[in-house]
Amino acid sequence: QVQLVESGGGLVQTGGSLRLSCAASGSIFSHNAMGWYRQAPGKERELVAGIRSGGITYYADSVKGRFTISRDNAKNTLYLQMNSLKPEDTAMYYCAAWRGRATMPPQKPGDYWGQGTQVTVSS
Repeated sequence: QVQLVESGGGLVQTGGSLRLSCAASGSIFSHNAMGWYRQAPGKERELVAGIRSGGITYYADSVKGRFTISRDNAKNTLYLQMNSLKPEDTAMYYCAAWRGRATMPPQKPGDYWGQGTQVTVSS
């Protein structure tokens, strides 16, 4: 059984930085695609960043140049470094994983999900 546990969210001022972590356990390996979604109140869930085998990454236009996704396969941990944060980045952030080698951007939502970590950016 796959378990994803996020951490690292919090309250930060505009222009600040946060690093989210997602610890994966179970049948998640380096070839599984993983990513970060976010959902703000009243808005649809959106894919923020994703990474697949070979280190191929995807970023939503709204975060390009500010966010960096990475993974440590030895630790089975996914990261999202968020810099130059804006109030519009405020949302619940979710870690997701796909069963196989999903494309980036993916053709369908993730198969496994964490419970989320809240990011709030104050103006």
